[in-house]
Amino acid sequence: MTGSLLLGGGIAAAQSSLPSSGSNTAATRSYLTDDAGRSLILRGFNTASSAKSAPDGMPDFTEADLVREHAEMGTNFVRFLISWRSVEPEPGRYDQAYLDRVEERVGWYAERGYKVMLDMHQDVYSGAIMADDTAGTGAGPIGNGAPAWATYTDGLPVEKQDRWELYYIQPGVMRAFDNFWNTTGKHPELMEHYANAWRAVAERFADNDTVVAYDLMNEPWGGSLQFEEFEAGPLTDLYQRSTNAIRSVDQDSWVCVAPQAVGVNQGIPSRLGKVSDPRAGEQRIAYCPHLYPLPLDLGDGYSGVSKTLTDVTMRTWRASIEQVANDVLGGAPIIIGEFGLDTTLPGARDFLDRVYTEAREMGAGVSYWSSDPGTWGPYMPDGTPTILVETLNKAYPRAVAGDPVSWSAAADRLELTFRPDSAITAPTEIYLPQSGFPGDVDVEGADVVEWDRQSRLLTVRSAATGDVTVTVTPAA
Repeated sequence: MTGSLLLGGGIAAAQSSLPSSGSNTAATRSYLTDDAGRSLILRGFNTASSAKSAPDGMPDFTEADLVREHAEMGTNFVRFLISWRSVEPEPGRYDQAYLDRVEERVGWYAERGYKVMLDMHQDVYSGAIMADDTAGTGAGPIGNGAPAWATYTDGLPVEKQDRWELYYIQPGVMRAFDNFWNTTGKHPELMEHYANAWRAVAERFADNDTVVAYDLMNEPWGGSLQFEEFEAGPLTDLYQRSTNAIRSVDQDSWVCVAPQAVGVNQGIPSRLGKVSDPRAGEQRIAYCPHLYPLPLDLGDGYSGVSKTLTDVTMRTWRASIEQVANDVLGGAPIIIGEFGLDTTLPGARDFLDRVYTEAREMGAGVSYWSSDPGTWGPYMPDGTPTILVETLNKAYPRAVAGDPVSWSAAADRLELTFRPDSAITAPTEIYLPQSGFPGDVDVEGADVVEWDRQSRLLTVRSAATGDVTVTVTPAA
């Protein structure tokens, strides 16, 4: 996984006030919308971990892989990994050939109606950080993300660790982060370079309707600064600088901010500060936290005591996430940027269902970690499906012509309640899997525009005012 640290652990927003099961106060549910104004319900994968160390920065993921994913799971979203080292291989030089490769792959998604969030990924700061190999164990680069020219360990050691997460507290890694955040006072230029790298990315994709959002930094780590001192300080500062840089060339795409990973991924409240959007009009800041309950991250299944502890984590995590999205960021849409687990663990299917249920209730998008082959992904290396394929291949409303109030889905039934917006002329779009809807469908509560059995997309329209409930079942 990417992952979780085990050290303690035209687009607008459509909003409606709904009670949150994660707190005693009302939560605001917000959605990213498409160019037609429809609220987007985003379901997809991170693609992919294999990009982290690839010389060309591209994931080991082909267009044929995307065709299979789209056909077998009906996804409509991807958190696509990019890296600072690939964007800015030398100070101030932005690699247009690399951005060409990213743009080509964005085109694959565009052809199939996806939305793309570009994720500036890092783990353990940089691939330029090497573990000491005096014992001849073959230790090589331990991280990914930042370019070598922006990596300053000041000669401090990095010893080989049994768990990769423990590299974060090695002296050389801590110093690299401290230099990036300018905690040392030696490198005030690094955060500015980072923000300008985002400007270069946004300049390329500003007019690309498929790229809906920019995820500013994967799982931030503060080095010697932690929790409020880090989140409310240099992390919020970096987000504001990067947002300002993006807005100098792109006024429309969403900017996604995430809390520090340690602790917050496991349910500890975040202390991230307010990030203000300088664009004219409504704010387009989204909140993109990760979810990795500690018992599962340590390799336990979702059963017994582990399930009990994970359920507690889920409750505290949701309350914390909704509090930041609403009270700090002003009703920001939520995208769960990462969650995942070994799908062979006991209770894995139940946990997957639990997370997607929480996301539905929160109005949150989801990008699962990840599309890489293996027990964490949808397919094994030989192409055999894991339980993810069946679990994810469920009916869901992809684009709603108004404000979603609630929705639910069973194997052969979808029910959606929404508040139509008369200003939206595009129809509501619903994905229906072959397994539950093999033939014609019956629709109550709205008029059918089209049922495309090849793409599995049903479009409906309602001219009603007030709340409308649409029910879809297989035709008798």
